[in-house]
Amino acid sequence: VVPATPALFEKKLQNQEAKEGSTVTLHAELSKHDAPVRWKKGSVLLQASKKYEMKQMGSAVELLIHDLQLKDA
Repeated sequence: VVPATPALFEKKLQNQEAKEGSTVTLHAELSKHDAPVRWKKGSVLLQASKKYEMKQMGSAVELLIHDLQLKDA
């Protein structure tokens, strides 16, 4: 059995600024296509909802955060 090579960031997430109530998109590129991605804020696993939208297209992954609030920083 050969262990799988972990996916690495080819393009890391960048800090972004946005106004309260707006939507921000965090974008990253991975070294592997369709690698499973889990989004976390601290130790809390984020789930898809009205607030959080997760997208993955090949090696590109995005997290959209809707209705931004100060606590989303």
